[in-house]
Amino acid sequence: MRFIQTIRNIWTIEELRKRILVTLLLVLVYRLGCYVVLPGISPEDLDALSNFTERSGLMQLLDMFSGGAFSQASIFALGIMPYITASIVIQLLGMVLPSFQKMQREGESGRQKLSQYTRYLTVLILLLQGPAYLVNLQNQVSATIGGAHMGFWTIVYLTVILAAGSMFIMWLGERITDRGIGNGISFIILVGIIARLPGALFYEFTSRLPGATGSQGGLIMFVVEILLLFAVTVGAVLLVQGTRKVPVQYAKRIIGNRQYGGARQYIPLKVNAAGVMPIIFAQAIMFIPLQLSAYSGSERASGFAAVFSDINGFWYNFVYFILIVAFTYFYTAITVRPTQMAEDMKRNNGFIPGIKPGKKTAEYLDSIMSRITLPGSLFLGIVAILPAFARFFGISQNFAQFFGGTSLLILVGVVLDTLQQIESHLMMHHYDGLMKDGKIKGRTTGSAY
Repeated sequence: MRFIQTIRNIWTIEELRKRILVTLLLVLVYRLGCYVVLPGISPEDLDALSNFTERSGLMQLLDMFSGGAFSQASIFALGIMPYITASIVIQLLGMVLPSFQKMQREGESGRQKLSQYTRYLTVLILLLQGPAYLVNLQNQVSATIGGAHMGFWTIVYLTVILAAGSMFIMWLGERITDRGIGNGISFIILVGIIARLPGALFYEFTSRLPGATGSQGGLIMFVVEILLLFAVTVGAVLLVQGTRKVPVQYAKRIIGNRQYGGARQYIPLKVNAAGVMPIIFAQAIMFIPLQLSAYSGSERASGFAAVFSDINGFWYNFVYFILIVAFTYFYTAITVRPTQMAEDMKRNNGFIPGIKPGKKTAEYLDSIMSRITLPGSLFLGIVAILPAFARFFGISQNFAQFFGGTSLLILVGVVLDTLQQIESHLMMHHYDGLMKDGKIKGRTTGSAY
C-alpha cells in the first residue's frame, strides 16, 4: 500500500526520523508538565476551577489552548498565549515604529533583537497575568468550599512558577522549530487542541447513545455531526490554501542576438492573507468586558459583561463577527503592501499585462486585494461563529469548539505546514510526496499562528 510505503520512506531518511522523534519527545515533556499541579493546590481547588471553566465559555477557550493546563492549575496554566500576545505587539510595532522597521531589515541580527524584545514583553505580560489567574482561583475556591486565602508572598512565588512554566513552553517550542518539524509554537498550540478532541468526541458519542440523559437523534445524529465536521474542515482547508494568481510579465532584454526574459509568472495573492490573526485579535477584545466587570461592583457592568461573555448569545457572536471582518481588512492592509510589490516589479523590469508600472500597478493590486479580502473575511467570520450554531443544534459545548473558530483554523494550518515539511524532506531525497495529485500547500501568510 502507498501509505505503508510512505511511512517506510519517512523512517528511512535519518534526518527526518530524528526530527520526528525529537518532536514527539518534546511534546511528551509538554503534556506531562500540563499535569504538574502548582504547590499548595488541593483536589478541591481543582474541582472548583474546573467547574468555573466549564461554566464560562471564554475560559473554556483559554483552557483549550493550554491543553487543559488552565483547569488543572498546572505550572503550564498560562500556556503559550502570553508569548503570542507579545509577538503580535512586536509585529504591530514593527509596522509603526521606524526603529523596529530598521531591525526587521537587518536580517538575522535584527531578528534576534526582536526575539529578545518579545521575550522581555512576554515576561512582563506573565507577571501581570499570573496574579490575576491566582486571584481568580482563590475566588472560585472561596465561593465553592470557603476559607481559601493566598498571602502576598504565596502569590509572588506561585507567579514566578507560572511565569517560568510558560517560558519553558516557549523554550520547548523553539527547540521543536530548530530540531523538530515545523513551527514549534504553532505545534504546541496544536497539541493542546488535539488533547481535548478525544474526550470531547467520546462525550458526544456517549451522549447520543439510546438511554443517555438528554439524548436526541441517537447515533444517526452523531454520524451527521461527523460528516458536518468533515465538511467544515474541508472548507477551512480551502480558506487556508485559497489564492488568486495575478499574471506578471517580465520585459524582454536583447543583448546581442540573444533574448532574455519574457517569461510569464504569477503573484499568488491570498484570499485570507491575515490567517487566524483577526480571530485572535477579536477574542482579545471580547475578553475586555469580562476583565472590566471583575474590577467593578455595579450590577450594570456585571450585566454588560454577562451579555458579552455568553458565547452562545446573539450580541456576542454578532460583535465577534464584525470585529473579525474589520480586523481582517486591518491586518491585510498592514501585511500586504501593494506599493512595495509594484516597486519590486518595476525594479526587476516586470509588469502586469495591460497595467502601467508604478502607481497604476499598486492601485490595481490594491483593488484586487480589496475584492478577494471581502469574501475571505466573511468566510473567516462565519467559520469563527460556527461553534455557536453547533451548540444551538444540540452539540455539546466541548465538541462544538471543533466546528470552527481559532481551534479548527490552527489545527488545519499547522497540520498542512507539518505535512509540507515532511513532503519537502521526501522530495529532497527523491521519494514520492505525500499526495499523489500534487504538492501540499501550507500557510504562506507570514504569520506563525
